[in-house]
Amino acid sequence: MGGYIAGTDDYPVAGVSWYEAAAYARWAGKSLPTLYHWSRAADSSLSAEVVPVSNFNGKSLLPAGTSVGMTRGGTMDMAGNVKEWCLTAAGTRRYIAGGAWNEPTYMFNDPDAQPPFARHATYGFRCVKVDRPDDLSPELTARIDLPSRDLRKAKPVSEPVFEEWRRLLYTFDHADLHARVEAVDDSSREWRKEKVSYAAAYGDERISAYLFLPKNAKPPYQVMVSWGSAGLYQRSSTTTTDFDRYTFIVRSGRALLYPIYKSMFERADGFKDDFPNTTTVWRDHVIMWTKDVARSIDYLESRSDIAKGKIGHIALSADRTPLTLAVEPRISLAVIYCGGFAQQESLPEVDPVNFAPRVKVPVLMLNGRYDYFYPATSQEPQFNLLGTPAEHKRRVVYESSHMIPRNETIKEVVNWMEKYWGDPLR
Repeated sequence: MGGYIAGTDDYPVAGVSWYEAAAYARWAGKSLPTLYHWSRAADSSLSAEVVPVSNFNGKSLLPAGTSVGMTRGGTMDMAGNVKEWCLTAAGTRRYIAGGAWNEPTYMFNDPDAQPPFARHATYGFRCVKVDRPDDLSPELTARIDLPSRDLRKAKPVSEPVFEEWRRLLYTFDHADLHARVEAVDDSSREWRKEKVSYAAAYGDERISAYLFLPKNAKPPYQVMVSWGSAGLYQRSSTTTTDFDRYTFIVRSGRALLYPIYKSMFERADGFKDDFPNTTTVWRDHVIMWTKDVARSIDYLESRSDIAKGKIGHIALSADRTPLTLAVEPRISLAVIYCGGFAQQESLPEVDPVNFAPRVKVPVLMLNGRYDYFYPATSQEPQFNLLGTPAEHKRRVVYESSHMIPRNETIKEVVNWMEKYWGDPLR
């Protein structure tokens, strides 16, 4: 027999528990959305456009639709204003998504689950009406364990433990590379592209790589070794690479090595993504990827046209960069592009949290404030844990999501290389 406060007709219902929200949705012939439905409607890939114009003002709740934060599907107020209960369980809790007016903006992308009896003033909901019974099938309504950990409280292992891991898992015999140049493409006026291959540090495998050599500079070349994003594990051919992301490096007078890591492209082995987990399969792949970087540096050092002390690493959308930097002393600077610590747990011997304090080289981090893969709660702990002296690490945050404006990327990365390596065009 309740009623709303006079003058709040257009405000979203708030202060309700999950049970009350679910009961109302059923009475209305609808349902609470599963986390899948809510996420699809919220379209967090466009968070940089939606979140800044949504109600995260820290002052008060607003009438529905007052903010202009509309998703691609036409829904309003999914970011901020009130958090919204979802049907999906996380253990004994229920997901509540989107963040509220008095929370940080990254809560639009951060997973959250609360006790279903909780009735905080910022807890609201919206309903969904599905087209088919299968849209609420057991597979879609099943529990999803919350993949979150408080990275701000992470405690890295001791130095003796780290050293033992490094010695046992990450060292290997730097045997003959048996390197070959497989093909050469000299058609570009800006660079020479060589497809090369060399022996991996495990099994009888070989690593393929593409080496881009600038035509506007003279050897020995400064060089960056790239590490691509998760989507590359789902592609079967190097005809679909993301070379174009890094062409500015070559235009700046530096070389670029683009290795084909284990599980990528023609080296596919059934491993389809790079989301961390606590399996030994994941652990073994992380170790192989790290050794692939080391063997790639072995290859670069075997060439007379590469400057040995000026080998850098640029990683896109990855959490493992601190691990690579901690165990590979020949990298002299690094760029972490749209990265951070993963929210998911992994075995401690491959958890970058335990490696970040051992990083000593200059590191540039470029992040989006509204990144839905690596929100601020994963970016900031990684940056803070890096063992690099404060004057040699830099973090730049843009009003973007999981991508940085290209002109800003070029400016920051080129300036970073020039600061520590000098300008090869002068």
